[in-house]
Amino acid sequence: MNLLIIGGTRFVGRHLVETALSQGHKITLFNRGQSNPGLFSDVEEIHGDRATDLDKLDGRSWDVVIDTCGYFPEQVAASAEKLANHVKLYVFISTISVYKQPMPADLDENGPLDSIKDKETTKITTENYGPLKVLCEEAVIQHFPDNCLIIRPGLIVGPYDPTDRFTYWVRRAAEGGRAIAPDRPDMAVQVIDGRDLAEWTIEMSTNYETGIYNAVGPETPLAFGQLLDICRDATQGNVHWEYLPEPFLLENNIMPWLELPLWLPIEETDNFSRINHDKALAKGMTHRPMQTIVTDTLAWHKTRPADINYRAGLDTETETEVLAKWDESQ
Repeated sequence: MNLLIIGGTRFVGRHLVETALSQGHKITLFNRGQSNPGLFSDVEEIHGDRATDLDKLDGRSWDVVIDTCGYFPEQVAASAEKLANHVKLYVFISTISVYKQPMPADLDENGPLDSIKDKETTKITTENYGPLKVLCEEAVIQHFPDNCLIIRPGLIVGPYDPTDRFTYWVRRAAEGGRAIAPDRPDMAVQVIDGRDLAEWTIEMSTNYETGIYNAVGPETPLAFGQLLDICRDATQGNVHWEYLPEPFLLENNIMPWLELPLWLPIEETDNFSRINHDKALAKGMTHRPMQTIVTDTLAWHKTRPADINYRAGLDTETETEVLAKWDESQ
């Protein structure tokens, strides 16, 4: 397969390239050359911004294009229009955030989509990220009505994850000691390893599959408490999870999702991690064991700089202060 990847050097894109190379596919990357330059020295790279440099793709054809980093509909529409007669399949990596809140449990691909008033915005926020992806999907479908594959992942985790959301729980378990967790051990959790997403995406692309698919994991339901126990056991960290009540955490200004990742205290958001993925499973999606994901994430994390500025998770000082307040209140 002759493959064009828009992006390709960060997280999911990096896994896509590694998977495709391992299977002998020919790859061209189109990106700005700013992230991990020179990462794939044997892969052709075309450097440019899709907003201004799509003409660099003129005169070329590929079997499949995988768009890993489309966030604004105008730019995705330009990419799709440019490639409409030059690729057989357009694969767009979207998100489950396209669905309108609140989500019902077991939401499948036919669920209602979110909308946005300011369609011309050039700034991504928490509120408009999903609606903008909806418009991006529409742009792809407009130019590839019969030959597009739209993949809607949930929270993507594992090696190379720059968000630190899942990695926080892995590294915190490995550090040991008393660690704060929200008192929601039964809260549903859905995550998908970036490698599993990449391998399935390449397989679907090779088969020229079309349609819309939710891409979440694991295959069987997972509770937050189960995940934390797996993190403890897989990292062999001497950690004691202190499950503190949500009201106490909120009173002490602990930020859901950002400081305690995966935690969303509003009941209606529980279904954010109860997405139906039967359609993807029927098409061969597989998920490696959670223990493996945790172990591999920790191994990768240990290769990162010691002075890294984490993007998510409680800092030690805040955690110590909140634990002290909790002890005083008992």
